[in-house]
Amino acid sequence: MSHKKHVFISSVQKELEFERAAVAGLIATDPFLLHYCIPVLFEKEPAPPRPSSKPYLEALRGCAVYILLIANEYGRPDGDLSATHHEYRLAQELQLPTIVFLKGAADTNRSPETRELIEEIRQAGHTYKRFHDREDLKPEMLRAIMRTLADEYGINATDAELSEGEHQIEAASAFETAVLRDVSVASLDQELVEVFNKRIAVADDSQELSPEAALNARGLVVCSDTPDKVLVTVAAFIVFAPCPAHHFPQCEILIDAYDDIRITGRPKGQLNVNAPLPRALDQVLKFIDDHTFHPRRVVGLNNVRLDEYPVTALREVLLNAVAHRSYDDASRKVFVRLFRDRIEIASPGYPLKPLTLAKLRRGGYRPCSRNPLIAQTLATLDKMEQRGSGFARMRDAMLDHGLDEPKLDQQDGFFVVTLPGPDGNYDRIRTPSYIASLVPPAVEARLTDRQRQIMAELVQGAVLTSKICQERFNVSAPVIAADFQILIEESLVERVGAGRATRYVLRSRS
Repeated sequence: MSHKKHVFISSVQKELEFERAAVAGLIATDPFLLHYCIPVLFEKEPAPPRPSSKPYLEALRGCAVYILLIANEYGRPDGDLSATHHEYRLAQELQLPTIVFLKGAADTNRSPETRELIEEIRQAGHTYKRFHDREDLKPEMLRAIMRTLADEYGINATDAELSEGEHQIEAASAFETAVLRDVSVASLDQELVEVFNKRIAVADDSQELSPEAALNARGLVVCSDTPDKVLVTVAAFIVFAPCPAHHFPQCEILIDAYDDIRITGRPKGQLNVNAPLPRALDQVLKFIDDHTFHPRRVVGLNNVRLDEYPVTALREVLLNAVAHRSYDDASRKVFVRLFRDRIEIASPGYPLKPLTLAKLRRGGYRPCSRNPLIAQTLATLDKMEQRGSGFARMRDAMLDHGLDEPKLDQQDGFFVVTLPGPDGNYDRIRTPSYIASLVPPAVEARLTDRQRQIMAELVQGAVLTSKICQERFNVSAPVIAADFQILIEESLVERVGAGRATRYVLRSRS
């Protein structure tokens, strides 16, 4: 079971919807808070199993921290008090740690009921902080939540974790949090949204939500002024929209493949990728697979297909290119170029301070992204980690593959990662350790000497028939038929053709 603390975020819903989403997004993207907390926005919670006159209070009962955001409006009365006031009263009854933030420097524009609520908060001895907008709310809210976790539950952030969170807020681009009023959740890739929904249900130890609620739980959508309608953020659009480059041209990924070691006027292959980020990454990897060489190597009873470049390194550099790049300039895109001797991936924007090329090469740095919503969403989809070890894993994958380590550079506003290739010397490519036993030892142990000899010939590329094997091993047709049947059942051999044209080949193993 999950031991995360549920953090209830309360306010007059429509008046402070963007601020509520900002707090939920802060919890969902800060590595420390995400590890220990789950944001709760009542309007996105599942309906209670039993009728309730005040269902929002039932959602509050299961929470460990109560956050109240107050602006000018009091909210529609639900009996003698507004829903927000009822939530505050119950939080005090439950003795929940309470964090209060007031929007605005003065109270003169607040409704009389709101001023009475603020006075009640004062009389209860609660302190509160004031904020002007979402940007100055987030660092103060980060400190307040961390202090509450430490004081009330003994969950302490290190100075480095607190500094990391504040730096993440400072570095984050406003681009990904903007909302798109002409985009609906229904227009997104529903299969990917469903996968995302299942992932957060597992992470939060909760039931699956509606698509809107799942995205809202991670700050990817916010409510609009229209009832039952949500606004999709740019982050959600980039990750989940079928063709994000139709709206934001910079989301397109351009790929070129050359037979030379430099750019020429006649590439051997080109592709413009415009797809949801997870699918775009798969398309780029397929293009690279199609336009690089795959030597064959015999390993025991296996004839295996090797990759010219390790997929682990390719995936890591591509994920970093799309997750941490600058999206602010609509004219700059991610470029992937395949040359005879290397692959270059260039993404807009230099590493964020205090990251440097030297720190990236060493590894072990504190993770930081311009686009924490995009990065965290990809992490939720199990596409990437956020541990500051990405370039170290990339380097290890290249070295384990028998290639030189990646080269990092900054050129003309782009961060460029170069993966050196074998340049025709495919003997230097090492056989991955997992390939050594594609034919498991237990299976090999079950084979007879004759069946192993048949496999040895097939591994060398032979195509065998029953008649060839009868003559070679001086046995009858039924005996050879039984041998091939066993090899087929063990998924080692495939039967091709029929009748007299029947022949047997090694089952394809990539």
